Amino acid sequence: MTKSELIDAMALRSQLTKARAELVVNCVFDSMTEALQRGEGIEIRGFGSFTVRPYKAYSGRNPRTGEPVTVPPKRLPFFKVGKELKELVNASRITHATITGGDDKDD
Repeated sequence: MTKSELIDAMALRSQLTKARAELVVNCVFDSMTEALQRGEGIEIRGFGSFTVRPYKAYSGRNPRTGEPVTVPPKRLPFFKVGKELKELVNASRITHATITGGDDKDD
């Protein structure tokens, strides 16, 4: 699902216009981004949690030239799925395989 598809889905499921739904989505994303920039975690019960993980500097290689490259330390967002969402997604795989007759294996 893309951001525009999320906006459309919110507008359809509520009494919001697309413009209002876009404002709400942007406000939520902006608030989440600002919290992560401050190093705060975000927990949405039943969905999952976002945290910021620090990574140390390391020595890597340029894939084109093979030259060693120093990668600076960084902080990256990390998402951990919640139990309820994990169970819902896992149950949908079983339902999908039953409906389509497929085994739903990754190719």
